[in-house]
Amino acid sequence: MSVGLDHLLNPRSVAIIGATAREGSVGGVITRNLLTKFRGRIYLVNPSYNELLGHRVYRSVLEIPDEVDLAVIVTPAPTVPKVMSECVAKGVRVAVIISGGFSEVGEDGTRLEREVKEVAQGRVRILGPNCIGIYNAFNGLDTFFIPQVRMERPRPGPIALISQSGAVAAAILDWAARRNIGVGLAVNYGNKMDISEVELLEALASNDDVRVVVMYIEGLKYADEGRKLLEVMRRVTRIKPIIVYKAGRSKSSSRAVKSHTAALAGNYEIYRAMLRQAGAIEVNNLMDALEVAKALATQPLPRGNRVLVITDSGGAGVQAVDNVETVGLVVPELPQDLRNTLAKSLPPFASTANPIDLTGSATDAMYKFVLDTVLPTDHIDMVLILAQMQLPGMTPNLADYIIEVRRFGKPIVVYGISANEEARTFKARLEEGGVPTYDRLETAANALRALYEYAVIRGLARPH
Repeated sequence: MSVGLDHLLNPRSVAIIGATAREGSVGGVITRNLLTKFRGRIYLVNPSYNELLGHRVYRSVLEIPDEVDLAVIVTPAPTVPKVMSECVAKGVRVAVIISGGFSEVGEDGTRLEREVKEVAQGRVRILGPNCIGIYNAFNGLDTFFIPQVRMERPRPGPIALISQSGAVAAAILDWAARRNIGVGLAVNYGNKMDISEVELLEALASNDDVRVVVMYIEGLKYADEGRKLLEVMRRVTRIKPIIVYKAGRSKSSSRAVKSHTAALAGNYEIYRAMLRQAGAIEVNNLMDALEVAKALATQPLPRGNRVLVITDSGGAGVQAVDNVETVGLVVPELPQDLRNTLAKSLPPFASTANPIDLTGSATDAMYKFVLDTVLPTDHIDMVLILAQMQLPGMTPNLADYIIEVRRFGKPIVVYGISANEEARTFKARLEEGGVPTYDRLETAANALRALYEYAVIRGLARPH
């Protein structure tokens, strides 16, 4: 990782330039976030104060007696060139410019943005402007200026998010937090005056805390950015999966992209081809991106595209097959000898063909028997378990059996829409044990598809 990006993601010290205690203000939220959560040194800078929230306030970053790794700039756009010159003189390594009013607003803003970049002289690396910056759940670095009551922060986890939109990043992190999906790092780069998604992706590739990278892309500013992004994605996907949601696909949304972050959405088919060449996994929305990332972060990669479906409901099993085969996977009929083995211990009215329907007589022991019998064979590559936790013979202890059969080295995902207390306990135990759960069959199928797709990219499975 480059020095600049290391100090961006893992600074030892942070100066908040434009610090304030004013309730409801951008600077006020960031100031409180960092004072209460960041594990490094914090310095407050604002010439209008001597003291804030019990902490000394410096008139300028130049007055700070110690080294400053990261400056978070929350002052009006016209003041940023002067602030940046002081950061250069201080030897600040990297700055996050939260302030808007630059190239996204037109020619005057573009000139101001150019001036800031010239002042920085490449000596201070810059994230932004017009961004909400960094969320690092591991060290408490949080420049997202949405109050906690309006944006829950997710727990530390193996998923990282790179987002061109700040509001989108905030919304999806809140969504992830409320579903207990661990997102350890999130970065919004805004107008990308300097640091772009390319460098951020490279930095996350070498971060051991990150297993999967999710990207929200609206557009690239320059033609050669596409080539650079393709090269980096190709390298990164050899190490860890990248999941991408590309917005700005239609003609009308392309216009909106330009007014949002001064980027060019471009022809979607070109982006789509680029992502395919790069080995990235494309999804149709950010919710699916994080749900799919959950599976890629926790499950082994399959050797093929054959899915075993086990269900306690015949109707749900039929729907599962539809969803699985719609995304290009197969639900093969099991061979007769294996079906005979299953039939000896299952109720006479259970279906053993695949999907295996345990019917309303389903018990924890039946699920365990099927998993122990079929998973060691070479007839299937992945498992989709449907368990509503409504039948009298089923208990949350089923989660322990499912976690145990991870020893067979085949990916497992679980679907269930029930929200009773036992169902919630069942799902929580699975998630804690490293088995992803889903409340939509379409999402569960997409998770399995992504696992297979990435296995093909890594050369572990053959395309079908």
